[in-house]
Amino acid sequence: MELKDYIYFDHSATTPLDPRVREAMAPFLDQHFGNPSSLHTPGRVAREAVECARGQVAHLLGAQPNEIVFTASGTEANNLALTGVAEAIGFHDCHFVVSAIEHPAVLETCRYLQDRGIEITTVLPDADGVVAAEAVASALRAETRLVSVMAANNVTGVVQPIEAIADAAHNGGAWFHTDAVQAVGKRSFNLAQQPIDLLSLSSHKIHGPKGVGALYIRQGIPLQPVIHGGGQERGLRSGTENVASLVGLGRAAELAALEMPEETTRLRGLRDRIIQFTRERVPGAYLVGHATQRLPGHVCLGFAGLEPKAIQVLLALDEAGIAASSGSACSSNHAGEPSSVLRAMGFDPIRARGSLRITLGRGNTEAEVERFLDVLASIVSDLRKGSMDSRS
Repeated sequence: MELKDYIYFDHSATTPLDPRVREAMAPFLDQHFGNPSSLHTPGRVAREAVECARGQVAHLLGAQPNEIVFTASGTEANNLALTGVAEAIGFHDCHFVVSAIEHPAVLETCRYLQDRGIEITTVLPDADGVVAAEAVASALRAETRLVSVMAANNVTGVVQPIEAIADAAHNGGAWFHTDAVQAVGKRSFNLAQQPIDLLSLSSHKIHGPKGVGALYIRQGIPLQPVIHGGGQERGLRSGTENVASLVGLGRAAELAALEMPEETTRLRGLRDRIIQFTRERVPGAYLVGHATQRLPGHVCLGFAGLEPKAIQVLLALDEAGIAASSGSACSSNHAGEPSSVLRAMGFDPIRARGSLRITLGRGNTEAEVERFLDVLASIVSDLRKGSMDSRS
């Protein structure tokens, strides 16, 4: 099967580059090759392009351009937020609160900080995958300086009550950071009014190029760099800017701001079609995570009794020309291990290995969804028959 005929339902892992983004990037891959730090005309053209992109990202977030610092990824943005705060305020007599369902970019950074003296408290979600503001509030201490809870989970798609959590953090005298890599472009932000101090995002999750991201930093939040050098990005992220990719991120942000309302409605309809069909037509299917408090194009499913065969489901879908996932693409090196997110939600180790993640995006159609549903029902039916035969 040619890739052009392949159905791609793994947009939480990465998104295809929008042709309009590629078009915006093209001039900066050849004729506009200047270094943004140079004073000559080619350098000034590059600098203007970078600042235009900064404004486009700021507009998507309802922020000011001078509150946006570009990075090489969402992972780096998370590292800069957490480590940057720790470096600014000191590693001793300092306490951070994070949720147990964070991306490894946050959890592994916290482990590093813990080794350097930061005390870390991890808050569990409820059975629906929601981190309650009350649970965060109860974990706060007098020495708590930062709370980090993601805006939407990459495995379950569950949207978190980050405004309430941020208010709880502020009431306890702490700053609030959110890893919004999965949420930006899928839910609205107005950071001029929302109580969020730091926010991470990634270009390749919103139909932009890989290799660039950004960190929103509310004015007045102390931060120290984790990459040192020539002083680019206000000294917070040194290194010559990836101009073409930043132009792509800016254009992707612009398109997301323009098209999000209509696209959200469309994807929600496709998502709900998948949920309804599997509940009614696929015996033993169950939804993982909150029924409605989830991203518009995100479905996480389990199949009772077939959880150990999740990889077989994925491979059968791939053979049929459909890409889905068993969880985070970043966990592929630990594919045989139970999902830490599902374990935190109370799943036993066997069930925590058995989720199927379907994430829709720009370009997916009703016809593709119907094709997927037919194939999925057939795969699950065949696996159940095989299980019954093996027991007879």
